[in-house]
Amino acid sequence: MKLVSVLAAAATLVVACAAADLDPIVIKGSKFFYKTNGTEFFIKGIAYQQDYSSNGTISGSTSYTDPLADKAACARDIPLMAQLQTNTIRVYAVDPTKNHDDCMQLLAQNGIYVVADLGEPKNSINRDSPQWNQDIYQRYTAVVDTFSKYTNTLGFFAGNEVTNKANNTEASAFVKAAVRDVKAYIVQKKYRPLGVGYATNDDDQRTELAHYFNCGDPSTSIDFWGYNIYSWCGNSSYKASHYQERTQEFSSYNVPAFFAEYGCNVIDGVEGPREFSEVQSLYGSDMTKVWSGGIVYMYYQEENNYGLVSVGSDNKATKRPDFTALSSQLAKVTPSGVAMSAYSPTNKPQACPTQDNVWSASEKLPPSPNNAVCSCMVQSLNCTAKSDIGDDDLQKNFDYLCDPNNGNFCSGILANGTTGKYGAYSMCTPKERIAWAFNAFFMDQTKNNPKNTDPCNFKGVAQKQTPKASGTCKDVVNQAGDSGTGVITGAPSPSSSGASSGGGSSSSSKAAASALTVPNFNAGMFQFAAYLTVAALVGAGMILL
Repeated sequence: MKLVSVLAAAATLVVACAAADLDPIVIKGSKFFYKTNGTEFFIKGIAYQQDYSSNGTISGSTSYTDPLADKAACARDIPLMAQLQTNTIRVYAVDPTKNHDDCMQLLAQNGIYVVADLGEPKNSINRDSPQWNQDIYQRYTAVVDTFSKYTNTLGFFAGNEVTNKANNTEASAFVKAAVRDVKAYIVQKKYRPLGVGYATNDDDQRTELAHYFNCGDPSTSIDFWGYNIYSWCGNSSYKASHYQERTQEFSSYNVPAFFAEYGCNVIDGVEGPREFSEVQSLYGSDMTKVWSGGIVYMYYQEENNYGLVSVGSDNKATKRPDFTALSSQLAKVTPSGVAMSAYSPTNKPQACPTQDNVWSASEKLPPSPNNAVCSCMVQSLNCTAKSDIGDDDLQKNFDYLCDPNNGNFCSGILANGTTGKYGAYSMCTPKERIAWAFNAFFMDQTKNNPKNTDPCNFKGVAQKQTPKASGTCKDVVNQAGDSGTGVITGAPSPSSSGASSGGGSSSSSKAAASALTVPNFNAGMFQFAAYLTVAALVGAGMILL
């Protein structure tokens, strides 16, 4: 029995080593390379997630199945991916509390890397009421913690199609703040270099988006750019599909750009089997000097009819015509790149777009989530939220207190990505933010309305407390000021990935089915966009100089 145990342990070690031995991918200039041998890396990818759409909204179902926590499905699907010469998969939502060793090892054994989106349906940046707060930060950094140990993790997307129209470009300021803070977290934790990027759709703001996320200080800009593009339909061409235009536009980009989704399934107005003739251009001399390959959408056949494979009720996978067509096209291409040692990048970051009627996002980004700052704020209050306040009461009180018609009680917790004005506590959890608003109301009523004999009640969801902020906490609160709009410098370091702690600081009920939103209010130079998130366990660069 002991010998069997030793052999089993040895076998496990061999499998683990196989995963660890996959050469990490690094970035130099606008290209990916294998770290050890310096060969240029072109993504030949597949989107791999069932029944999921991540596009900057919180509508529809908020449930998801983590594709990298299902060993049986991985064992069934990864060999089929390998038949397509797949070297990368994209997953849209993973559960950082689950174990991913088996799937990641199987992927590594087949030479497949992973690009993982950091959000999930009920905890990500919502284009309609964008926030960058502790709850989302904890979710994002937990994914980083989980996948940083695998050498076949290529990088992460901090957002997917969050901005898709001129009227929601403000949301990009919050996504760029997420890029900044996740990059800083990777450095802080001393993980190996891992890239953080953004995936955009092919809309009218494509140029502004690409420039915005690439401009400014490198610590705040993306490490790679993903482009979801479906303009090559049927037997189109390099020019007719606008691939030529897009290639010219990105020829001066200074970080890797690749197709994060591609594969139009509409041919002459009718959904049908895809030909994937664009593969010849994408991996040919027309595009490989600018683009680093692409990710086909998608593996599973679903109602949208993009599947390469159908999985039946017997849990068996069957190749579809799209699989055969893609396999045939990929077999014809061998992208030619440059050796890392011979490559001297010259491209520079783009200039930030001008704010106008097409682009509204400010270059000034929201503050970094910091649970220590938020805890200091809560400790300083005379009136705070009770720990058991629920989502309904949070929403009702946000609706009332943050309506400018009822007073100015939310200045310290509002965030406006257009004006670049952010309350010092706008990055705190919903309960911490409502506690601040409760206290603002309490202080106002105590001073100006003696007839209100119980201004810290709010139908039983608030309570008085004795302020106890001192030392560094007192300094933090003083810097924020009574209005909560001051800039905090020299803030205390956050603890445990910025996780919230202390009275009134936990996030909204885990029982809630999805994130709640509160209507927007215009309040002078601030715009309130309170995005109530459900609690979740869940935050520099990959650049090779």
